[in-house]
Amino acid sequence: MATTDKHAPGSFCWFELATTDQAAAKKFYNGIFGWAVSDSPMGPGEYYTMFKLEGRDAAAAYTMRSDQRSQGVPPYWAIYVAVTSADDTAARAQQLVGTVLAPAFDVMDYGRMAVIQDPTGAVFSIWQPLKHHGTGISEVDGTVCWADLNTSDPDKAGKFYSDLFGWSVNREEHDPSGYLHIKNGETFIGGAPPASRFNPKMPPHWLLYFQTSDCDAVAAKAKTLGANIYMPPMTMENVGRMSVMADPQGAVFSLFQPMPRK
Repeated sequence: MATTDKHAPGSFCWFELATTDQAAAKKFYNGIFGWAVSDSPMGPGEYYTMFKLEGRDAAAAYTMRSDQRSQGVPPYWAIYVAVTSADDTAARAQQLVGTVLAPAFDVMDYGRMAVIQDPTGAVFSIWQPLKHHGTGISEVDGTVCWADLNTSDPDKAGKFYSDLFGWSVNREEHDPSGYLHIKNGETFIGGAPPASRFNPKMPPHWLLYFQTSDCDAVAAKAKTLGANIYMPPMTMENVGRMSVMADPQGAVFSLFQPMPRK
């Protein structure tokens, strides 16, 4: 287990579920990851759910707004990238032909954020921390360990993120698949599958991977709790075992069981 009270700029720092049934989501994720929940009022009849492991923040959830639902936006997991200035990063994203969907704004005294769409269509948020730095735990079951950018133009997207966050987005010489590996500084944080694997029926998106020590057991448990299994557990040679699914409300995520360390 690793704990942290800070996230380096350019790292994934927060993960937030937008759902149509917050109470059901709490029960589902508690059932598969053992997340404890802490609810904070947001307004009349609204609350923000913090998901916790070992007493530390691991992720969060809220109920989608009616305007999001009326526009046909499905439940989804949002990803946040740590920045030193939300305003400057949003302005830079616009210069790089990204679209600022929500200009920088304060989230009470917790931090400042903006919502951005990359030039290929994938949406992400940026987070300038004040009182809340993001996740406080990693490297244990139930924490995000990786994120894949699924897009029809990985190279175009890769250049955008490299210019925006300073990421290294490259193909590994020993990997013939064409998969792009994303590094923030010296740390591998995610990747982008080749365009040939992109499903054109899906919008470009970031897909979160949650760590587990038993992919098969968690996938089976998720199914009994109403998850829709899109990809049953499968082994990627020399990498690990993984599965892709949607929670009962429709938010898509992955499980990842890393290869045992030798």
